[in-house]
Amino acid sequence: MAIILIIDDELSMRRLLTRALSNAGHTVYDAPDGGAGLQLFRDIGPALVITDIVMPDVEGIETIRSVRRDDMHVPILAISGSDPVYLRFATELGATAALRKPFAVDQLLTTVDALLCTESR
Repeated sequence: MAIILIIDDELSMRRLLTRALSNAGHTVYDAPDGGAGLQLFRDIGPALVITDIVMPDVEGIETIRSVRRDDMHVPILAISGSDPVYLRFATELGATAALRKPFAVDQLLTTVDALLCTESR
């Protein structure tokens, strides 16, 4: 399947996403903030990045902008439980799609599949 990078400061969210995506056959790496996530991004070259928006250290918007500077084509899924305006801003700055927390696992998997299909074209 695909290599997916999850960047989220909430350990429980990283575990949930990792479990769901691993069960769907993906290889998953995770990081607790944008700084660590960007280093992993450069090391592993994932097929998809999933990033939270509101995080300590390097937050999600800066993470998205940095990923886009390195790779204009990798799909980025922005996730957030904060004000929906953050997700709109994330898509304006380079995220391919956005999901508002909480979301259903089925919704996550459908979105991930669509983003990975788009990437393979």
